Amino acid sequence: MSDVTESIEVHVPVHVAYNQWTQFEDFPHFMEGVVHVVQRDDTHLAWTIEIAGQRREFDTVITEQLPDERVAWRTIDGTTHAGVVTFHRIDDERSRVTLQLTTVPEGLVEQLGDKLGLVQRRAKSDLKRFKEFIEARRVPTGAWRGKVDRPG
Repeated sequence: MSDVTESIEVHVPVHVAYNQWTQFEDFPHFMEGVVHVVQRDDTHLAWTIEIAGQRREFDTVITEQLPDERVAWRTIDGTTHAGVVTFHRIDDERSRVTLQLTTVPEGLVEQLGDKLGLVQRRAKSDLKRFKEFIEARRVPTGAWRGKVDRPG
């Protein structure tokens, strides 16, 4: 199992960073290995990714979503993966985005990649590309401001 936490400061207001993150179908623009994401409804996503030449498909469910604060998810089939991204206001024009992931590498190639720190490096690179993407645009490609309550 791999637990990863990475943060980055972005030079956009917190609502801009959050709004862009809710545009899951845009993830291939800044997430390495994400081929495409299809949002089926407010809480269900279908992912196609490619890691080390292996294509995988899996579904996730948004388990919690609070505007301008957090988005949490977990897989419901396929790859074992869960995470949360949180958004923190620094000032009117800057925010901190923190990504926490838990993955269970499958197969020898993924286990080796995990031991070599591939998941950590990829998360860091994905956040850097997110920063470049949203800072270049200055406005999100869309927004979903709905709330998903934590199960309980």
